[in-house]
Amino acid sequence: MNWKEYKQGIKDGLPICFGYFAVSFTFGMLAKKEGLTGLQAVLISLTNLTSAGQFAGLSLIVNGGGLFEMAVTQFVVNMRYFLMSCSLSQKVDQKMPFFHRFFISFGITDEIFGVSACREGKVPPEFFYGLMSAAIPGWTFGTWCGVLSGTFLPENMISALGLAIYGMFLAIILPPAKKNKAVLAVVVSAMLLNYILGIVPVLSGISSGFRMILVTVAVAGIASVLCPVPVEEVDCVG
Repeated sequence: MNWKEYKQGIKDGLPICFGYFAVSFTFGMLAKKEGLTGLQAVLISLTNLTSAGQFAGLSLIVNGGGLFEMAVTQFVVNMRYFLMSCSLSQKVDQKMPFFHRFFISFGITDEIFGVSACREGKVPPEFFYGLMSAAIPGWTFGTWCGVLSGTFLPENMISALGLAIYGMFLAIILPPAKKNKAVLAVVVSAMLLNYILGIVPVLSGISSGFRMILVTVAVAGIASVLCPVPVEEVDCVG
């Protein structure tokens, strides 16, 4: 066990923990408002770790959606994690045992992917476990606190809590974008393409999760052709 890497993972995961707390706090409040018990809400957060998937799932539960509808919705909303996992497979030691890959895959989220992908060199499993040890409790504890708080908080405070996740995304994206123009171009292009897909009448009906997949594949594919990274360069900033 590489405790140094584990502790570094916890340290790097603390910002994720705080951001997750704010978002899952809102989920917990909404879950209680819709009639779920505290235990049900906490178990959903502990076993899912996906904000979009959980909010979509909660809507289906409230509206009496079936199991097949729930499965298809979760598959589409969370399909982007396939791409993230494939990308991170290039960041780990190819000899890493299967059980490490199995448990690490459970904790792959947008933010954990961002932190791991931006780390230089190969990423040891202990670092992933450190990130997960910080992020998962933040997500779960935030849900529990949201359930306990009920609905007594004012609406403007709830909205402010929801903005924390965007600040966390900026903290992940800005450092590598400032160092590498190619990364900056990819980020800006992804934002513009996602916006365009959201306003074009024919394409605006596509779910946010599937739209993200289309944007990721398109922008990453174009960037790999126009700005290829040499094989020996394994970090995300080139």
